[in-house]
Amino acid sequence: MKTTQFGNQGWTPDRIGSLKGKTYVITGTTSGTGFEAARILLSKGAKVVMLNRNPKKVEETITKLKEMLGSDIDVINIQMDLAEQASVKSAAQEILESVSQIDALICNAAIAQVPTQKLTVDGFESQLGVNHYGHFTLQGMLYPLIEKSKGRIVTVGSMGYDMGLKTIKFDDMNWDKDYTPNDAYSQSKLAQIMTVYELQDRLKSAGKTAVKVYACHPGSSRTSLISTSGSFMMKVIFGLMKLSPLTQPAENGAYPALMCATEED
Repeated sequence: MKTTQFGNQGWTPDRIGSLKGKTYVITGTTSGTGFEAARILLSKGAKVVMLNRNPKKVEETITKLKEMLGSDIDVINIQMDLAEQASVKSAAQEILESVSQIDALICNAAIAQVPTQKLTVDGFESQLGVNHYGHFTLQGMLYPLIEKSKGRIVTVGSMGYDMGLKTIKFDDMNWDKDYTPNDAYSQSKLAQIMTVYELQDRLKSAGKTAVKVYACHPGSSRTSLISTSGSFMMKVIFGLMKLSPLTQPAENGAYPALMCATEED
């Protein structure tokens, strides 16, 4: 294995010290990498604000986290559906009224490989609407508090952007022509990553160095991403991949986001 500045094993959460007094906001924590990120941050003493749309799954998740880490963990959930701009705005307002600081906003939730073209209630192609536009609005509304906290924005992107078009289809953002599940997903991830680069550039040119903005790639991890929204064939293919060495545990998939959210430099 290639040796990194963090040693043979690379970066691991063992590097994270006490996070008491710190607050992290994470989208999509009822399973997969989002759950693991929340679990690890809570285990270090942080306060975690989870943003999810399914109340039943949230209840089960909080129960599981308390069983694993103890009943005194500082975790709350605010209901939010990234597919609905009104829901995102309402949740963001509730966050601003609930916490006094945000040390990092981790934009983790996503849908992938939606088999046929679907539009959100706001009229956006669903993968772009959830993965990019939902998070874009959330970042914008929470930015003043993140800046005040000298915090970070961490976008969980994907090298999957490179498997589709290399440019945004500005002439057909909703894929009314030639929709394919992977191309639409790739475009949503490309949009997220390019927005991170643009925000980095704008903050730098404005001399605002307090806020750090990162994009990261979780690797091919054993999560429910494909099984939640993918086609039957994609579910079969990824189900087989999960049994192979081509994928890693969800916990490892959370490491890049955790590193971006907590590593000193």
